[in-house]
Amino acid sequence: MFRSGHRSFAALALAGTALCLAPVVPAMAQAPFPADGTLPHTAIPSHYVIAIRPDPKALTFTGTFAIDIDVPQATDAVVLNAAQITVDKARLVTADGHSMPLAISPDAKEQTVRLGATGGIAAGHYRIEGSYAGRIDTQADGLFALDYTGNDGKPTRALFTQFEPSYARQFAPMFDEPSYKATFDLSVVVPQDRLAVSNMPVASEEPAGKGLKKVTFRTTPKMASYLLFFGEGDFERMSKMTSAGVEAGIVSPKGSGEQARFALNELAGLIPYYNDYFGVNYPLPKIDNIAGPGQSEFFAAMENWGAVFTFQRDLLDDPKTTSPQSREFIEVAQAHEVAHQWFGDLVTMAWWDDLWLNEGFASWMENKATDHFHPDWFALLNRVSGREAAMGLDAFRTTHPVVQRIRTVDEANQAFDAITYQKGEAVLAMLEAYAGETTWRDGIRAYMAAHKFGNSHTADLWHAVESAGATGLTTIATDFTTQPGIPLVRVADVQCAGGKTTLSLTQDEFTRDRVGEPSTRRWHVPLLVSVGGGAPQRSVMADGKTTLTIDGCGPVVINAGQLGYYRTLYTPAGLTALTVALPHLAPIDQRGLIADQMELGLAGYQPLAGPLDLLAALPVDANARVAGDAARRFDGLYDRLDGDPAGQAAIAARAIALWKPRLDTLGYDPRSSDTLPDADLRATLVAVLGHLGEPGVLAEARRRFAALDHDPHALDGPLKQDWLGIIARNATPAEWDKLAQMAKDSTSTVARSDLFEQLGGARDVALARRALDLALTDVPGKTTSAGIISAVAAEHSELAFDFFVAHRNAVLALVDASAQTTYVERLAGRADTPSMVDKLTAYEQTLPEDAKKPVERALGRLKDRLAVKARIDRETVAWLKGH
Repeated sequence: MFRSGHRSFAALALAGTALCLAPVVPAMAQAPFPADGTLPHTAIPSHYVIAIRPDPKALTFTGTFAIDIDVPQATDAVVLNAAQITVDKARLVTADGHSMPLAISPDAKEQTVRLGATGGIAAGHYRIEGSYAGRIDTQADGLFALDYTGNDGKPTRALFTQFEPSYARQFAPMFDEPSYKATFDLSVVVPQDRLAVSNMPVASEEPAGKGLKKVTFRTTPKMASYLLFFGEGDFERMSKMTSAGVEAGIVSPKGSGEQARFALNELAGLIPYYNDYFGVNYPLPKIDNIAGPGQSEFFAAMENWGAVFTFQRDLLDDPKTTSPQSREFIEVAQAHEVAHQWFGDLVTMAWWDDLWLNEGFASWMENKATDHFHPDWFALLNRVSGREAAMGLDAFRTTHPVVQRIRTVDEANQAFDAITYQKGEAVLAMLEAYAGETTWRDGIRAYMAAHKFGNSHTADLWHAVESAGATGLTTIATDFTTQPGIPLVRVADVQCAGGKTTLSLTQDEFTRDRVGEPSTRRWHVPLLVSVGGGAPQRSVMADGKTTLTIDGCGPVVINAGQLGYYRTLYTPAGLTALTVALPHLAPIDQRGLIADQMELGLAGYQPLAGPLDLLAALPVDANARVAGDAARRFDGLYDRLDGDPAGQAAIAARAIALWKPRLDTLGYDPRSSDTLPDADLRATLVAVLGHLGEPGVLAEARRRFAALDHDPHALDGPLKQDWLGIIARNATPAEWDKLAQMAKDSTSTVARSDLFEQLGGARDVALARRALDLALTDVPGKTTSAGIISAVAAEHSELAFDFFVAHRNAVLALVDASAQTTYVERLAGRADTPSMVDKLTAYEQTLPEDAKKPVERALGRLKDRLAVKARIDRETVAWLKGH
């Protein structure tokens, strides 16, 4: 153990304050090295003591570190991760207190620092101590600063951290890989009047001189380095005790007041709910959600254990600006991040190959939990849109399996995509349906109990659920997580005789860029088939074909309940029968069938007329979620007909005829009787019909915008951003200038960034260019400018891309490091010109191999749009003329 009163130079570096270190004791047994990761196998950490002193004005910080390590076998050096920090001193301390200096050899390319010892390091327990310096970023990576106007109208700066996937190494030298779990002691020096927050409650505060204080937090549980968190600022904290005995808190800019109430109440209910579901109690004494101003191109919220971080726009409920969709997102995002406190924090994937174990599960639980607390929100219908988002990537040759190989930081950043999140969620929902809810939950509980405070692989989960009674689940799960792509179930024949329906089904693969090409991929596909509205029958399709006989006759739904991750191609007669039956089907099947059949038509597997008939058959009084999705599909067809004014006018007229009556029923203004889905549908219809040019909606938008001249609160309310979006898209130069001045004058952090982004949505090319130029100034703010450029790309993709290429370094400086590789994919997301193929191809050649995948995806989707555009335009216009 360390001698009483022993003080290291690391402690002395903190202006004379003592650095408390846990005693080092001999190892009882050698700990094995993690099987995953990229760090050389030199040592295994068990405990960190980190102390930092930020200088927010200079955007720098200094720190000291002490790491208790086990060296399982003799080595000449210990290698840790370190990036954008300079380690200036380091030494190795033995169990009996002797120390030796370590030679410091940083490797910027590998993001490591080698600490070498003359004469080598024998196997045993040691402590590494050292001091270092780093920089504070202005984007959400590592330790970063966010500037904003406080609720008192004064400019202020707050500090936060964001470490996932590989940015804890910018905060301190660490074994920054998920399998190197350890406990953490953190202390920080901050201004006396500021609130500091971390994963654990404050253990002590003491004066640090010159208006500063040293805040020390309690020791964390054993956890991965990317989950460590620190924030400080002019904050307030609203809290309440949950029924599980855990204190829940919302930390937000001072003066936020009741805007935090809704989030707090939702947060407090999640802890006992998840305690019960997972069968393992939340192990920390508190759970905070910290609201940060600004925004990121990479993430909205982060699951730091006990200290979730969420951007303010997605956490605080401001009646002046919060839309119904945003209010729902407060609940959904918290349900997602709090689920991570178990899936990801308590049990962590061993390496980023299995990232989906974190994100797929949190996505699956977010809808399950939201549906539990708010069944009238119809949250489970969102699983259809999640499935479609995943299939939008999975249908191209550039896709990847759910379980994928990750070796670099850039590859890890790219792994946070719709395959990891939404395909992961869809596969889990399908497997839960196969296993049954009780068996599935029993397996999850066993998995949690077996791996808590540790790491796991995908196979561990399948073993736990199959052991709970889900025989055959591993075979199905392996098919859907280790190979990419989407099964296509073809209905070859349907016969009804003697009150029974016999179905002949075959299996293929659905693609967007290989239609007509043979595929060798096969899956064990769980089917849930309903005939004539009867109870669904379960079966598993193996060997590429199956024949089913089901009681009853009538319309056949192959994927009843829409829990299967596959597409279904019906016969023309079968699709016609479903079109007639659509008004009487469950909302989940209405939404899923329309999505499925539209995508099959757009891809060319069937004529588009049948899916369009299905879309038009949805009754005007359909479930609000389904109705909103249908309206957006007409809006998407309108955009696809760009370049054909007559075709656009025809599709707009059809959509307006179908959906303007529903908007008239809802009215333009909120009502006390509104359900959240109805309020969201009102916002959707205002936005869609405004985009389609419906005269009444356009006139109402301009009337309300003009009213701002004499009433600055004329637009306040849940539709504020929708009305402003209509104005921005159709803006005259004078209206654009008015919006720009509103943005500059706004004292609301969220409203200010929203207004600046709206400026990028102008259809007028000259105004779009002005928005791009504005983005490279300091006026919008460091975290807003990239959003302006993205907004321009939604209307003028090639213009935004050309601007990016011309100002590449300047634009990338406005994007957090985690999103820099994928940012161009976003800009090119709606590109539709042949010239962009050459431009993207040329840009791809400038990238390292591990950064090319997002551009390859963008190219794949662009080539598909160009290949199918003429056919889709022709078939859509023909359908409009016939209806």
